[in-house]
Amino acid sequence: MKPRLYYLLITLLFASVTFSQMPMKKGSELCSERKRSMPQSFYEYDSPNTPKHTFDVLDYKLNLDIRSCFITPYPKSFTGSVKVKFRVDTALTAITLNAVNTSITVNSVGLSGASFTHTSNILTITLNRQYNPGEVTEVLINYSHSNVTDGAFYTGSGGVFTDAEPEGARKWFPCWDKPGDKATLDLTIKVPANVKLGSNGRLNDSTVTGDTLYYHWISRDPVSTYLTVMTGKVNYNLNIVYWHKLSNPADSVPMRFYFNAGENPVAMQNIIGPMTTHFSQKYGEMGFEKNGFTTAPSSGFTWGGMENQTLTTLCQNCWSENLISHEYAHQWFGDMITCGTWADIWLNEGFATYSEAIWLEKTSGYSSYKSDINSDASGYLGSNPGWAMYNPSWAVTTPDVNTLFNTAITYNKGACVLHMLRYVLADTNVFFNCLRSYAMDTANFKYKNSVTDDFTAKISTVSGQDLTWFIDEWVKQPNHPVYANYYQFANNGNGTWNIGFQARQTQSNTPFHRMPLTLRVSFSTGADSVFRVNNTANNQVWIWTTNRTPTAFSFDPDNDIVLKTATTVAGTVPGTTGITVNNNELPNVFALKQNYPNPFNPVTNIKFDIPKRSNVVLRVYDVTGRMVSEIYNGLSDPGEYTADFDAVKLASGVYYYEITANTPTGNVVFKDVKKMVVVK
Repeated sequence: MKPRLYYLLITLLFASVTFSQMPMKKGSELCSERKRSMPQSFYEYDSPNTPKHTFDVLDYKLNLDIRSCFITPYPKSFTGSVKVKFRVDTALTAITLNAVNTSITVNSVGLSGASFTHTSNILTITLNRQYNPGEVTEVLINYSHSNVTDGAFYTGSGGVFTDAEPEGARKWFPCWDKPGDKATLDLTIKVPANVKLGSNGRLNDSTVTGDTLYYHWISRDPVSTYLTVMTGKVNYNLNIVYWHKLSNPADSVPMRFYFNAGENPVAMQNIIGPMTTHFSQKYGEMGFEKNGFTTAPSSGFTWGGMENQTLTTLCQNCWSENLISHEYAHQWFGDMITCGTWADIWLNEGFATYSEAIWLEKTSGYSSYKSDINSDASGYLGSNPGWAMYNPSWAVTTPDVNTLFNTAITYNKGACVLHMLRYVLADTNVFFNCLRSYAMDTANFKYKNSVTDDFTAKISTVSGQDLTWFIDEWVKQPNHPVYANYYQFANNGNGTWNIGFQARQTQSNTPFHRMPLTLRVSFSTGADSVFRVNNTANNQVWIWTTNRTPTAFSFDPDNDIVLKTATTVAGTVPGTTGITVNNNELPNVFALKQNYPNPFNPVTNIKFDIPKRSNVVLRVYDVTGRMVSEIYNGLSDPGEYTADFDAVKLASGVYYYEITANTPTGNVVFKDVKKMVVVK
């Protein structure tokens, strides 16, 4: 993680590095560096005493005259107006908007606005009467932008652009500047006739009057204020390519590439079609009527990118595939679905960082995907500051940009958590169905907002299992598990061996992390055996019996639990056998108990009691009598046992589970069968 560049000298040194080096960095790293370099916005006024949001903005209609900003000496001053249409949610006689005093001077209000005050960066508009819940009205605000550098509105070299994350939109137009309030946008901009200018949504029309040009951009899809953008330049270059929709190949979507003289975006123009197709297949069809990229037309955007809705900003000459795969994925996660609060920023940045790996998996295979995930994990483990990805207080008080956009937490850990979710679900199709169903949920998420608990509920529903435990431990808790495991090979002396394993977590800075564990055992003859067990409690023990000589034991051999440190050494494994064994109260008789829950999907618990040392076999059969799973087979000491059965690969229906217990000499001493039902 690069330190924030506060000083001009350091900035100039960084800017002197040739841009040919930029593609060597991950897009997430460039994105994080860019956002952490942003000037501190005026969050300090978002105190617990800030008035509650009592209205929902439906549309911003902006009319701006920025013509002089493109002409030397490139002032930052302009005049404009904004009509704010909103629905009333609580009876009110006034509304408050964010408008930074040092940047914006409000001249008058109109329509339903009767009068105003503008102090401490809050614009309070007194309405012409009391408005009741459900009513829709508009206020008109006439204002001007001062000739100041504010870190949101940039001019120079014949170019103009805005850059607003996290809360900089309030510096160039009055608005309710929180990510959870999305609104449509209607933007008319007056510029010199030789300027090309892009914004959100579609270009509705452009009108030339003498040496002046009026652009009219309309976003039919709601936009969060920090994703609102305008970017233009005198004699800007513009190339347009088209992507044909998967749902209707006859319908094409324009992809607009704005770039400076001397730049060459052709390679990225060629990639954007396949990238759009791949992300559409994984996440659902790209949902906007236009998309595009601009390289910054003037100084102030030194590196990285910003995922403005349908028009991403890149640093100059930064046509990097790594950067574009990250920023473009935001059009699904961050733009089409936007974090509901800043506490949920990982739903933006973690997903975009993970998408870099998804694109590498498409272009270079799974090994490249996993290498990228391992790199994210290394970045987290090497720079973990020790806080959780989700912090409820951030929903109230926006943290500083170095905290909010911390590379290790918001980006790297977020991507790794999604990789581990894919591992937990154990089926790539189920995993991507969860993400696709989430992104394409028009009732709840598409073109709307989402918070972490919403995402948890959605993936739990789609996968058919409650994944609250997973999100709670990896997203809402800080840090990661530290494993100090034991394994043991024991010769039974009768041609069989016991393989014992105890999963131990020793961390003190985060709770126990439940996870499925993959274990690999090598033997003196034959192929390796791979076991997958569900580690639901600390110091849990498993023992398997085999008639081959074990030679090596490996914990998490493919490093699927990427956020961990781990040692697994030979040692004494408590107990002797079983999935989970409780020897505190030894049973008096053999017993096979009814599974719980039942019906279930996809995991259930099967408990059985062993009163004396026995060879125990627990198997599952379908209604035709075909064995579909052997849950357990091993020599077991007396105890109460619990076996987890995962039916993720089985169809809905009735199944039977059977236990057989034999004495060490082979005599059957107990056999029982019970019915269970899988419902999907």
